[in-house]
Amino acid sequence: MQANVDFYVGFLGLRLVKRTGGYEDAEQLHLFYGDGLGSPGSLVTFLVWEDGAPGRVGNGQVFEIAFAVPPASLGEWMTRALKYGVAVDGPMHEFGEAVLRLKDPDGIIVKLVASNLSATHPWGKAEIAPRRLRAVTILSEVPEETAAFIERFGYRRGPSRGSITRLLSDTDAVDIRDGSGYVPGIPGTGTADHVAFRASDTAAIDALREQLSRLNSSPTNVHDRRYFTSLYVREPAGTLLEVATDGPGFTVDEAAEQLGTTLMLPPADKDRADDLRIMLPQFALPGEARLPRRDLPFAHRFHTPENPDGSTIILLHGSGGTEADLMPLAHRVAPRATLLGVRGRSHEEGSARWFRRMTATTFDQADIKAEAEAFAAFVEGAITGYGLESGRISFLGFSNGGNFAAAMIGLQPGVIRRAILLRSMPVLETLPTADLSNVGVLMVSGSRDPFGDGSRLANWLAASGAKLEVHTIDAGHELVPQDTLVAQEWFGRNNGEDHGRHQNQQGTNR
Repeated sequence: MQANVDFYVGFLGLRLVKRTGGYEDAEQLHLFYGDGLGSPGSLVTFLVWEDGAPGRVGNGQVFEIAFAVPPASLGEWMTRALKYGVAVDGPMHEFGEAVLRLKDPDGIIVKLVASNLSATHPWGKAEIAPRRLRAVTILSEVPEETAAFIERFGYRRGPSRGSITRLLSDTDAVDIRDGSGYVPGIPGTGTADHVAFRASDTAAIDALREQLSRLNSSPTNVHDRRYFTSLYVREPAGTLLEVATDGPGFTVDEAAEQLGTTLMLPPADKDRADDLRIMLPQFALPGEARLPRRDLPFAHRFHTPENPDGSTIILLHGSGGTEADLMPLAHRVAPRATLLGVRGRSHEEGSARWFRRMTATTFDQADIKAEAEAFAAFVEGAITGYGLESGRISFLGFSNGGNFAAAMIGLQPGVIRRAILLRSMPVLETLPTADLSNVGVLMVSGSRDPFGDGSRLANWLAASGAKLEVHTIDAGHELVPQDTLVAQEWFGRNNGEDHGRHQNQQGTNR
């Protein structure tokens, strides 16, 4: 995501005009870039799937997007691309206009087109700044049907060039490229979800919906996106089209001079707004302080609080979770701790786990050991690469993540010295002999947990010399508010520099 911000704000010079939780999934960040006010016709937006599966560009998708830039600026854009390390093709000529072709960090083709189009609300350096969207290119197996469908949104037939037919409005163009025989598109990272057209107001949306119903088009959906109302429909080749109202616009909840500075969340998610602000990924605008980028063996995400105290909690999610799942709980436990959420690399039917399992209660021992070795390398790389204080690192794992953390304590001595294990059990068939006298562990079990009470794990930790606290609370396998209270109290007593040898302590609280 940081590379996306650096490209569209830093390199292209667009304004980040809004950052929100997604209206379909509030745990997904949605970024909007455009001119000074995010005017209709200037916007390009991105939904963030960090380390998501790449899609495939093909028929039924937007293939290219193009921005209009001042005609005299192409030479400076070529110099700018060299400075920023952006590969560029061109200049070339398309439909009588000079064009530079680039790719953004996710592989989406972005063209800069020499055009005298004006910006509605100019932003950036006037001599080179993108003015508005000039065109999009759609790949279609049925280009004639696609063109006929899109004409109803205010476009007329323009010139053709090779396999491309251009549709024109008064301000922009849609290029329909004949993709006969080409592969169908597959959604994923690096692909465009839809292209949006303008509607004046909700009455125009209602009229269009009625018109499309008479045409027996694909099903339509209408949604209130707060900043505009949108209708969605697919054209005959399958490309998703959005028709969005001009208003009320992005200043409905932010002053014009403050656009894009505050994370906004959908009204439907107001009850968990505080948690979402912790879970959604952070980034830096150009010129702001930022963490370095490090290529480590596990996908991971930081949450840095406003006033960090130097402590770090590394989070290991449960089966099917993500690196962000435990961030709200951890933030309540330690509001000033930096949170490092990590994603397990094993998968089961598309759900992330920390190691393979053979049955519900038997696990791949070789995989556990291999992943433990890789995770130890990750922790070492994170400490050196991000400058973490090794003596102030704690680990918090839930369920499968807690099981993996417990295995790490035995398999990779010294990596984990403080751990909060929630609903954990031993997964190693043979628990190793280890000196854990420099390890502090909090175990929180649920009295109604159908997966067991963790007593075998607790006995091994205590026998190995760990400073152990065991709490059993009124819960099943799910997390409950008392988990936070117990962990908060334990963390407050144990968030110092590495402790030395301690007497074993084991208790039960109900």
